[in-house]
Amino acid sequence: MTVEQNVLQQHSQKHQQTLLNQLREVTGTTDVQLLQQALQVSNGDLVEAVAFLTEKNAKVPQQDEATYYQTAQITNDRYISVGSQADTNVIDLTGDDKDDLQRAIALSLEESNRAFRETGITDEEQAISRVLEASIAENKASLKRTHTEVWSDSPNPHERKRMENCPVGLKNVGNTCWFSAVIQSLFNLLEFQRLVLHYSPPARMQDLPRNQKEHRNLPFMQELRHLFSLLVGSKRKYVDPSGAVEILKDAFKSSESQQQDVSEFTHKLLDWLEDAFQIKAEEDREGEKPKNPMVELFYGRFLAVGVLEGKKFENTEMFGQYPLQVNGFKDLHECLEAAMIEGEIESLHSAENSAKSGQEHWFTELPPVLTFELSRFEFNQALGRPEKIHNKLEFPSMLYMDRYMDRNREITRIKREEIRRLKEHLTVLQQRLERYLSYGSGPKRFPLADVLQYAMEFASSKPVCTSPVEDIDTTAPPGGTIAQLPPPASAGEQPDACVSAEGSGSGLQASQQQQQRVSIHKPFTQSRVPPDLPMHPAPRHITEEELRVLESCLHRWRSEVENDTRDLQASISRIHRTIELMYSDKSMMQVPYRLHAVLVHEGQANAGHYWAYIYDRHHQRWMKYNDIAVTKSSWEELVRDSFGGYRNASAYCLMYIDDKKPFLIQEFDKETGQMLSGLDKLPPDLKVFVEADNKLFEREMEEWDALQARKLQQEKLALAAAAAAAAAASVAVQPMSTEPCSPDNTAPQHDPEYMEQQSPSGDSKHLQEDTERAISKAAAEHDEKSPEALLNTAMKVEYTRLLRLAQEDTPPERDYRLQHVIVFFIHNEAPKKIVERTLLMQFADRNLGFDERCKSIMKVARAKLELIKPDEVNMEEYEMWHQDYRIFRETSVFLLIGLELFMKKSFVEALMYLIYAYQYNKELLAKGPYRGHDEELIAHYRRECLLKLNEYAAALFETGEEAKVNTGLSIMNDLVVPCLPLLLVDEMEEKDMVAVEDMRNRWCSYLGQEMEPNLQEKLTDFLPKLLDCSTEIKSFHEPPKLPSYSTLELFERFGRVMTSLTMGRTPADGR
Repeated sequence: MTVEQNVLQQHSQKHQQTLLNQLREVTGTTDVQLLQQALQVSNGDLVEAVAFLTEKNAKVPQQDEATYYQTAQITNDRYISVGSQADTNVIDLTGDDKDDLQRAIALSLEESNRAFRETGITDEEQAISRVLEASIAENKASLKRTHTEVWSDSPNPHERKRMENCPVGLKNVGNTCWFSAVIQSLFNLLEFQRLVLHYSPPARMQDLPRNQKEHRNLPFMQELRHLFSLLVGSKRKYVDPSGAVEILKDAFKSSESQQQDVSEFTHKLLDWLEDAFQIKAEEDREGEKPKNPMVELFYGRFLAVGVLEGKKFENTEMFGQYPLQVNGFKDLHECLEAAMIEGEIESLHSAENSAKSGQEHWFTELPPVLTFELSRFEFNQALGRPEKIHNKLEFPSMLYMDRYMDRNREITRIKREEIRRLKEHLTVLQQRLERYLSYGSGPKRFPLADVLQYAMEFASSKPVCTSPVEDIDTTAPPGGTIAQLPPPASAGEQPDACVSAEGSGSGLQASQQQQQRVSIHKPFTQSRVPPDLPMHPAPRHITEEELRVLESCLHRWRSEVENDTRDLQASISRIHRTIELMYSDKSMMQVPYRLHAVLVHEGQANAGHYWAYIYDRHHQRWMKYNDIAVTKSSWEELVRDSFGGYRNASAYCLMYIDDKKPFLIQEFDKETGQMLSGLDKLPPDLKVFVEADNKLFEREMEEWDALQARKLQQEKLALAAAAAAAAAASVAVQPMSTEPCSPDNTAPQHDPEYMEQQSPSGDSKHLQEDTERAISKAAAEHDEKSPEALLNTAMKVEYTRLLRLAQEDTPPERDYRLQHVIVFFIHNEAPKKIVERTLLMQFADRNLGFDERCKSIMKVARAKLELIKPDEVNMEEYEMWHQDYRIFRETSVFLLIGLELFMKKSFVEALMYLIYAYQYNKELLAKGPYRGHDEELIAHYRRECLLKLNEYAAALFETGEEAKVNTGLSIMNDLVVPCLPLLLVDEMEEKDMVAVEDMRNRWCSYLGQEMEPNLQEKLTDFLPKLLDCSTEIKSFHEPPKLPSYSTLELFERFGRVMTSLTMGRTPADGR
């Protein structure tokens, strides 16, 4: 076949695929063979094909639900493509007039065909166009916003600098996280990376492109090369993909907006790349059948073996991304088994020709990169909208494809038949076990072993001779004591079975002896029933012989039931194990595929966020690519986010690579075989491009550093001027001191504010009273001691008092750490030298007192401070401990004000105080468990505050009033959304993650509701920000300014707040 014939055949195949897509959308039929039959009968006339299917569908049951993203299997020799989405303009034809239906179909087809003839662009491509337009519009609109976006670029370029050996991220330029997820997955396929980087445009590219395909694909290919080269060698933490997105936007013209599906975009991207490489391949291999590297990398072949209306057939088809249904399956192998078998295929294995139809798929050739599309969206006919399937679906890190290969067809059929037989036997065993575990004929059922146990307990209970209502005294006053009167004996009752007031003791003794005779296992409780509770039901009359026979039977039956149950459970476990190991022999483990990338979606069908987990073979670890954030991850995190069933996040695209083809993920030069890294991997033109961009970034950092240096110099000059002015003013008003002052005496003047103040008020006054009290107590014990001895005794007295406070087991409302820094030090085992110097500082306070005894002690203390040598006390360590205490006090103030505002329901004002209280407290607790406050308490109120704000903002949005809607969204954008990464960063905190899911679900619930177009637009703009799973905090509010509290005031106010919390519900109990 010549090159021209090959091109014509490919064009014909694509045109046939377009007709199939249009026919599927109009009729809703997903059976590929039926669609092809309709086209053959109608000779390509769509109107006649629709009429044929309409009559056919009247006889054949229709599929009861349509999928949101439909997948078509093409019977040509090229690929399986993803069908276009249904048109958003729905025509409601509920009448019975068939002519109206035909006219509507004809009109729809005519418009679709006219658009294709005029532009050469299919509906599928137009759908992608609408998304790209929306992305660019979002990017441009973001430049006009006045408030700071949480993902805005940091003005400091050093914060945007790439860390050594860290992968480069991709900036989200407006709802393009789907683009980032796909591009990063493909970029980390090093063979694909090499193909793109070393792609050289055809020689005729300098001329005007021959057709629209070349005009579109070749510039896009060049832009993709630039993007890949930056991902390889850029010094930036993340790069901007706007160039590639702009090319995509220019390729299609549309103004509508919709959410883009990753699998559809991946297919279209590979289709474009295939076309670009096809142009190059045709130029390089004139006269030969060109080899397309994209086809060789991503496309495989399968053999379709089936029966259609009693006639057998075999077709070989190509496939790219292989579609799999998720609903109803627990793991990937179950999905594959279901996808490989369609319809009833018994006739395939029998010599008889029956009228049943069905087919099997057997892979004849697997691609090096095997991609599975997991269909996690379905169309809800009742609600008229697509919905996401959140079911759990497990998939392995190593997938063996042997059982699906054509060469293993016979052995696989034998194993499938064996598994089918085992599952039938398993079903019978499970039904039998269920009868043992759910015994009974009514709505409430119980395990049979427990039923027998209950019967044994009933028979063994104390016999009574009264009716259950005769021993209740209805004349007794409520809450009074009911006297136990002997019940009247009837003629038929046995005297020894009656219980009287006098014989209650003997009756109790007999009952205890009876219980000792039969040891009964109680499955739910072993505790004795309190005597004041109503009596247990018990038999009226039972003889010893009857009880002995009954106990013997019940014991034997219960033992038999337990043995049967164990045998059934063991048999079921053995069958499960046999099924699991059915394909574990070496002959069925020769085609290994290793998981390379998982593309994850979080959200609902109409909106959400995308990211990717990609395996780094070089470092043997998983990496999470979430737009600009690229972080280390783990298989456990991947499982939690990708399997589904836990949150709104789940995988819907899996990329496996042939484990026997290491060239897919190894960095080497194909020509020389040398290992390459960094800029060495780039061809010369791209190396120049990346180096130029790196120089621009380096210049930006240099300019930033120069600007900061100028600002710092200006601040220093301003501070120096202010200090000089203050010193001049101080000299002018300060009287001359008559006492000599040592130069070293300046050090104590800079001690913490909670140790010494300029006036005897506030902290200093409180501290001064404690100090004077210690001095008085020391003087009372030793009247004749020198000032130095008094100082030593007073320090011991004060330290003893503080030690006693530190050792008290006090509730949060009496936190003595707030009263004195030394209590904080004792709690945290500060070094002895730090404690001694701090205590000495307390007695060296100039405001200590005005009597001679206190003055003399103060002078001795200051002299001791001056005598302390630098090697005796590490001043850096000393300052560090006092800095920690200052942070502890600030944390306490943040928490105090935040809780006060929260209790006043001032949630907007309370949020920042609680946020910073948690952050500061977390830093303190990282150094020791007693350096901060209860982390669960702060986390609870931080979480509750965000939930309250979310509810308030949602209520404002529900009003539909423009002003209130804007206020609600402003609260979310400015307060709630920036705080979500703080809750997600510690993924071990389950309650925080549940709270985030609650907030997201609240807003996602609006997607299916009818609302005004402007509200829908605002919601669509807001949801991607809310659903962004990035844990990187990109910009945040400055901490609020704190008021100054004295030690006593802070202690008392903090105690009052904690008392109020204690009187209410316990915060640490959670939501």
